[in-house]
Amino acid sequence: MSANEQARALMLRHQHLVKNRQQAMLGRAAAEVGLPMDGENLSNTQDKQNPSFRAS
Repeated sequence: MSANEQARALMLRHQHLVKNRQQAMLGRAAAEVGLPMDGENLSNTQDKQNPSFRAS
């Protein structure tokens, strides 16, 4: 495995861990305030903002 491949694998693993941590934190916060946990709004934690959340 080349250095570039190792760096890419490390970066992808790190991003995955960060996403999982953020989803867990959001899930706990949602449960704390009594919001339902449907998972739909948590799937885009690191992606672009959900358009339904835009301020008008």
